[in-house]
Amino acid sequence: MTPTVSELLLGNFIALTDPPPPEALGDFMAGKVAVTGMIAMLAAQEAERGAEARIWENQAIRDLLVRGGAPIPAGAETEKDYAIGGLDRVNATLRTALIALHTEVEEAGNRDLDHAILRFYVKSADMRRLDMPPMPGN
Repeated sequence: MTPTVSELLLGNFIALTDPPPPEALGDFMAGKVAVTGMIAMLAAQEAERGAEARIWENQAIRDLLVRGGAPIPAGAETEKDYAIGGLDRVNATLRTALIALHTEVEEAGNRDLDHAILRFYVKSADMRRLDMPPMPGN
């Protein structure tokens, strides 16, 4: 399971509001604050870039499906819900279709489309990349 930004931030809130026992003060508490801060910074990056990445991916997958002669799955023809959850539902449907197309393309030996799909995967990973913030003491 990949947690959503909302779930991560709720977890941070719970972690920071739960009063620690006396033995958990000092280095443990400093580490807890550093980790929750890092999670918040990563969540902020996802909140800033997440929708853009998914919208780009969805259209890029549609383009690859059309190029490969595969149908666009029902309900994934266009975005109707721009919330991350809605974009993810369309993305999951499109990715399933892309995996099926990629299997066919590899079996047929269509190197041009195979390489186009591989380039999509690289660009997709780059679009979704989150940069680790520097940690204290590093």
